[in-house]
Amino acid sequence: MRKPIYKRILLKLSGEALQGKKEYGLDPDFLRYLAFEIKGIKDLGTEIGIVIGAGNIFRGISLSSKGTDRVSGDHMGMLATVINSLALQNYLEKIGVFTRVMSAIQMDRVAEPYIRRRAIRHLEKGRVVIFAAGTGNPFFTTDTAAALRASEIEAEIILKGTKVDGVYTSDPLKNPEARKFKQISYLAVLNRNLKVMDATAISLCKENKIPIIVFSLLKKSNLKKIISGEKIGTVVK
Repeated sequence: MRKPIYKRILLKLSGEALQGKKEYGLDPDFLRYLAFEIKGIKDLGTEIGIVIGAGNIFRGISLSSKGTDRVSGDHMGMLATVINSLALQNYLEKIGVFTRVMSAIQMDRVAEPYIRRRAIRHLEKGRVVIFAAGTGNPFFTTDTAAALRASEIEAEIILKGTKVDGVYTSDPLKNPEARKFKQISYLAVLNRNLKVMDATAISLCKENKIPIIVFSLLKKSNLKKIISGEKIGTVVK
């Protein structure tokens, strides 16, 4: 395996990915697999920040469409990301990876408060930092939180792990004729309304010149291959 081409990355994980083969919640087998995948790139010397969604537990926006107050729904979603973050931390630490969960909402008994300088210091010391509770504000998704944290910690790239192996012209799980992009621009993603990340996140990445690689989490060693410079998934830049 070649030396890593990235010193510091931001890994964006969907909450749905943590379901594994389950219909809801957390899949211990997938969490164990994911922990070893992350350890693999940490052992190469890459500094890793992580943002996790909450779709496996709760979606504030879907609840708000059924009459729940959007702000309350989003706050519940933020708490669900903390659950996912603590679960991943547990599995990482079981295999010897030093980890810190930093929350945008203050909850000192379970996570550190997010402070940019402290987060960067953790990364420099070789700890994996999991950024929980989104941005701490309603109306912003964990995609936007990932773009924001990547900008703040000066990550070189965002790696977005999904169940599909890149960005397609339409949903490949529903349309077998969908074409995969090897590379696409931020503006094309916005103009085509492709569901890579939400528009705020894409705009933030464009403004700060942070490329995004969308890849499949389900293929073993994909993370290592990307970090080592192999062309995996779709590049948005």
